[in-house]
Amino acid sequence: MISLSDWRARGRFLDTPAGRIFAIERGSTHPGTPVFVLHGFPTSSWDFADAIELFAERRRVIAFDFLGYGLSAKPPRASYSLFEQTDIALAVARAHDLARVHLVAHDMGTSVATEMIARREWKALPIELETLTLTNGSVHVDLAHLTLGQQLLRSPAGPLFARLSNRRSFGLQIRRICAKKPSEQELDVMWELVTRDDGAARLPQLIRYVAERYRFYDRWIQPLTRLDVPTLIAWGEQDPVAVMAIARALAAEIPGATFKTFPELGHWPQLEDPRRVVSTVEQFWSAQGVHSPAERM
Repeated sequence: MISLSDWRARGRFLDTPAGRIFAIERGSTHPGTPVFVLHGFPTSSWDFADAIELFAERRRVIAFDFLGYGLSAKPPRASYSLFEQTDIALAVARAHDLARVHLVAHDMGTSVATEMIARREWKALPIELETLTLTNGSVHVDLAHLTLGQQLLRSPAGPLFARLSNRRSFGLQIRRICAKKPSEQELDVMWELVTRDDGAARLPQLIRYVAERYRFYDRWIQPLTRLDVPTLIAWGEQDPVAVMAIARALAAEIPGATFKTFPELGHWPQLEDPRRVVSTVEQFWSAQGVHSPAERM
């Protein structure tokens, strides 16, 4: 496990119109197409910390914390819209001179990925996607099984529920949706990143993205049915929130999609078994004829 202090030391802060964004780059000496990582709710890019180190053995990897998450700024009056988060993702890409990427997205990050795909279809995306990997996200929100905590955060009682949340209740909720349970140390880091800089108070605002999934459903689902980017759907089967019905729907509607599942994993595959997830993604890349320079030698 990578400690929070080490994680922070490996990254840097970028100034954007929305606020300061924490970003991390690993494997910077590797040529070839970089990996661009989009994390989920309510945590941060640290969820991918071990997976990023594995990817970085052969490739350049860039990850960041969305506005309101992790080490990034958590302004009280931000919109926290998926559209704003997409703009932030593209600002991070621009700051790292990313022109073409392997996009890897989890949970809420899958919705940002679908907004990027929509912009791509309208020729308004400033970067190219070499491949796309979607893992355990409720893109088909009508099929999702929201947790009680998520439902409460979306309700009028959301601010009160957020104030009453604590490390113990957070740990219980996270462990309910993971098949391989995070350690106490991992939960400590996740909780610290959620709550730092008054982050718990932002949770009712952050979860508004769920309503946007309903409101802009056609905007984000329809372009998937016409997508011409090699796509991997990689899913933890034991996820009680982003259930397998969502994965099957995505695999069926995205032309030529590759569908891989992890029968013994839950909502956070990249945290529960990072080595297996990275191996699965790299095998998918190889099947598309994508090889790192080291693999071609």
